Amino acid sequence: MTITEKTAYLKGLLEGMAIDQTTNEGKLLAAIIDTLDDIALAVADLDDEVGAINDEMDMMEESLDAIDEALDDVEDALDAIDEDLDDMDDELEELFEALDLEEDEDDDYEDEEDDELEDEDLYQLVCPTCEEEIIVDEDVLAKGSMKCPACGEDLEFDLSELVDDVEEEDED
Repeated sequence: MTITEKTAYLKGLLEGMAIDQTTNEGKLLAAIIDTLDDIALAVADLDDEVGAINDEMDMMEESLDAIDEALDDVEDALDAIDEDLDDMDDELEELFEALDLEEDEDDDYEDEEDDELEDEDLYQLVCPTCEEEIIVDEDVLAKGSMKCPACGEDLEFDLSELVDDVEEEDED
């Protein structure tokens, strides 16, 4: 039996006992039963609200469980990717170690190439577009043009004034 049913039963008893509600005792009993009825209705409302809240909490718990499972799947996928990256890193290290051995053999060749570059005349230019410094050798200047390695602008070289200056110095 619910609380509201019990208070309804008490009201029925009060009426069935033919208690005179005009006396002080009758007024007191009627007021107590009315108060109990109001409390029973309030408790019934609270029970309904608590039930609704519990239903919502259950739905939220199910949603959180689904999210937790999805996050576990993502974490597993990230762990697999991390393992793959570690394997790739190990393979790259092995490749670099192998290349280092080959590079040591080529060091003599690079030293010879550096010596050859030191013998060449190099010229420093500034790109008029991006103002990047460019170092070129005589072969590039002889071609008369090139693309700027920084911005791709076509650069043209007019060496006629330089040739005229050199010829004038030779005449003097």
